[in-house]
Amino acid sequence: MARVMMWFRFLFLLILLNLLNPSHGKETESQQDLELLLSFKASIHDDPLHSLSNWLPTISLCNWNGITCNKNISDVIVVTALSLAGKNISGEASSSVFHLPNLTSLDLSNNQLTKLLHLDQSPPFLSPIRYLNLSNNNLTGPPPLSLFSASFSLLETLDLSNNMFSGEIPPQIGLFSALTYLDIGGNLLGGHIPSSITQLKNLQYFTLASNQLVGEIPKEIRAMKNLKWIYFGYNNLSGEIPSAIGELTSLNHLDLVYNNLTGTIPESIGSLTNLEYIFLYQNKFNGPIPRSIFNLKKLVSLDLSDNSLSGEIPELVVNLQRLEILHLFSNNFSGKIPKGLESLPRLQVLQLWSNSLTGEIPLELGKRNNLTVLDLSSNNLTGKVPETLCNSGTLYKLILFSNKLEGRIPRSLSTCKTLRRVRLQNNKLSGNLPEEFTKLTQVYFLDISGNQLSGRIDDRQWSMPSLQMLNLANNFFSGEIPSSFGSKKLEDLDLSENRFSGEIPRGIFENSEDLVQLKLGNNNLYGTIPEELCSCKKLVALDLSHNNLNGQIPMKLAEMPVLGLLDLSENQFSGEIPQNLGKVESLVQVNVSHNRFHGSLPSTGAFLAINASAVAGNDLCDRESEASNGLPPCKGSQNQTWLFLVLCLLFGLVAIAVAAFLVILVRRRKSMQMRRVENNEDGGTWEMQFFDAKASRTINMEDVVACSREGKVVSKGRNWVSYEGKCMGSENDMRFVVKEITDATSLPLRFWEDTVKFEKKVRHGNIVKLVATCHSGKKGFLVYESVEGERSLAEIVGGLSWQRRWKVAVGIAKALKFLHCECCSTVWDLTDEVLSPEIVLVDGKGVTRLKLSPPGMAPLDVKGFMITSPYVAPEARNNNSGDATEKSEIYGFGVMLIELLTGRATTDIESGNGNVVHQHQSVVEWARYCYSDCHLDTWIDPVIKGGDESTKYHNDIVEAMNLALHCTATDPKARPSAREVLKALEAIHTTNTQLFCST
Repeated sequence: MARVMMWFRFLFLLILLNLLNPSHGKETESQQDLELLLSFKASIHDDPLHSLSNWLPTISLCNWNGITCNKNISDVIVVTALSLAGKNISGEASSSVFHLPNLTSLDLSNNQLTKLLHLDQSPPFLSPIRYLNLSNNNLTGPPPLSLFSASFSLLETLDLSNNMFSGEIPPQIGLFSALTYLDIGGNLLGGHIPSSITQLKNLQYFTLASNQLVGEIPKEIRAMKNLKWIYFGYNNLSGEIPSAIGELTSLNHLDLVYNNLTGTIPESIGSLTNLEYIFLYQNKFNGPIPRSIFNLKKLVSLDLSDNSLSGEIPELVVNLQRLEILHLFSNNFSGKIPKGLESLPRLQVLQLWSNSLTGEIPLELGKRNNLTVLDLSSNNLTGKVPETLCNSGTLYKLILFSNKLEGRIPRSLSTCKTLRRVRLQNNKLSGNLPEEFTKLTQVYFLDISGNQLSGRIDDRQWSMPSLQMLNLANNFFSGEIPSSFGSKKLEDLDLSENRFSGEIPRGIFENSEDLVQLKLGNNNLYGTIPEELCSCKKLVALDLSHNNLNGQIPMKLAEMPVLGLLDLSENQFSGEIPQNLGKVESLVQVNVSHNRFHGSLPSTGAFLAINASAVAGNDLCDRESEASNGLPPCKGSQNQTWLFLVLCLLFGLVAIAVAAFLVILVRRRKSMQMRRVENNEDGGTWEMQFFDAKASRTINMEDVVACSREGKVVSKGRNWVSYEGKCMGSENDMRFVVKEITDATSLPLRFWEDTVKFEKKVRHGNIVKLVATCHSGKKGFLVYESVEGERSLAEIVGGLSWQRRWKVAVGIAKALKFLHCECCSTVWDLTDEVLSPEIVLVDGKGVTRLKLSPPGMAPLDVKGFMITSPYVAPEARNNNSGDATEKSEIYGFGVMLIELLTGRATTDIESGNGNVVHQHQSVVEWARYCYSDCHLDTWIDPVIKGGDESTKYHNDIVEAMNLALHCTATDPKARPSAREVLKALEAIHTTNTQLFCST
């Protein structure tokens, strides 16, 4: 009893001392927190947003940025939470924060941390942390799971996603018995999923997505009864889905996409009655859809696309009354489309394309649904298009092409005001085009070609202000062509292979400034070519063949700046072909056969090597006596030449009256002529050719040679070196870049002559101007215009704001549009170079230009580079010929746009050095994963995210990434054109423009 009394006295004395000095415990504990936090601050190398600026001993801890304080059970104020998410801090973070004795929540996500310094566990301690988020950093090495397991047994939420952790998942992961949320996706983890992971019996959210995991899904997963979310997508998992998964009855979300899973989908999946989302696309599953799936009455989204599933789609689908999205495309399904789909009231998106489905489309499909997207293309469907498809009033995409559908276009579609994209081509549809169908104001893409439609289309008003593409080709339409289609945005008009008659209406060209392609061939048109057609300055392709047109070719047709294809064959045209037709270098394909033309063939580029079949059936001759086009030589061509000379002489005499003007003109021309300057080094002669009047007055050979000797090196290649240059010999200093070719003998034979043609072809504000060439013997120089502050995109992309990045993307798109649409060529065709950030230059004002080298400058192993470059589309990379098309360059643009948005270099991503997932074979796969499965903050460049731009321009950034993913679609046909890309980018700041989809 005496001993008990002594303890009570001691306890009373201790309480009395605390009451007399109430601040003693607080000072001790606050001092410990202060030291630990200042140790953490000292480990931070960079704090660009000054988030730690008020972490000072003179300021109360509770007032520090990111700190949350509370009172503990002893009524002492302690640090309980630390959040520095999204502050863009970097460095090797000290683990001292883990020793804060009362810390329950730690969030360091969305920063640039590269390493966690060693966690000191001597003496061992038990951390009170329950929430730990280190996601979206640059943390490397093995995941610190084994390190944490001994001290963090109270942890409930652990997020290590989107870092660069490597190695295997340690078996100690099973020791985190309190975990309810675990995300280690988006890293470089390999090996198998450890069986110890099944010891996490409280786990509800579990993601391992986007790693390099292999092997099978552990059968022991059945023990994790509380799981609600499984996300193992974007790995290399193989084998079958274990049937034991059916025991996870709490599961709400199952995502196993982009793996190598095989076999059949287990029937046991039907036991997961709480499932709302099933994503199994891009695997190798076969066999039928298990019937048990249709017992999952809570299912909202079912995506089994891109597998090898077969059999019929069961009528049991009617049980899925909450289903909103059904994706079964790109499989081997056969049989009929189940009628039960008609009875799904929430169904919005139905995509069954690229299967072998037969029979009719259910007649009441859409009547009780909420359809927005319907794509049944590329099947063997028959029967009529149902009248009820747009009963919801929300259908905006209707894709039914390449089937065997027949009957009329439903009149109900004429009242479907939400329609924007309609593709019904290559079916057997018949009857007239419904009159109200031509008043759908939101439709921008309409293709009903390759059917049996008939009747007139000029007997109604066309009011389609959004229309950009209209294809009515290969039908039986008759009557005259309407004078207007009610759109100022029309770019592509194809009315070929019909029975249209009458004259080509002049009104059609009055508001068609954007018209790029016009095809009216194989009709019964007569009359002359309207002069108004020549006002379409963006027209690239014109096909008027196989009609009864007459008269002469308008002289102004030869002045159309970007016309590349001209087909006037099989008509009644007469007179002489304008001698300047083809002077525009864009015109590369001409066919004037089987008309009534006479006289001599023009000596312009388009006719120099023209095929005999393209000029046959006329009364034409060629001035060349040995022409390869099969035409006879022109008679009296020598007399005509003398006559021409006499006229020139007379013209010269008249020109004397305006001698002052001619002197100025001659001087200007002289400055652009070839100059020859003695080469003091080897006794030869420098040949200088200028393409710019200012450069010809300012730059001389001494400037060029001095630049190559004393100038700063800008870049190097296999057979060239670039130097910065500046000419000081004039009032206005002129900057330029000299590219010295170290061995000009390795260049193609006609390199310098071809360079002159190249320069004339690529004059555009978004392409760096080649101002001069100089060569002598083995040496040669290319002189480019330079702007102060101009640097390659690869160098500066990390420091640009969103507005500047958008401006850069627009500049590249403008250059591509010019090359593709006006030059009818690609960067590859012109230069043997791949479109990449290295040839994109940006000046201090954000003006973007492509720096193109003349053909023949590419390295000898350019084909090998094609295979390895991440900016080369898969189809070009795998093509033995190595040829690049316009659509493959759009792919390269899309990759660069992804880089602009994310700040991640493709070299980082594809070599495993970036804050991304090495498992993804390309930056495109990673971006597609991030866009579809991650929040914007996960993939956006922290530089943009650091300010208020990610909030202010959230929608713009998301739309830009959407465009980038369409540009990098696997199917080249699904990629937009350069013209479409530019329009989408320009629309991003003003409106939610319809971006270009795959169908």
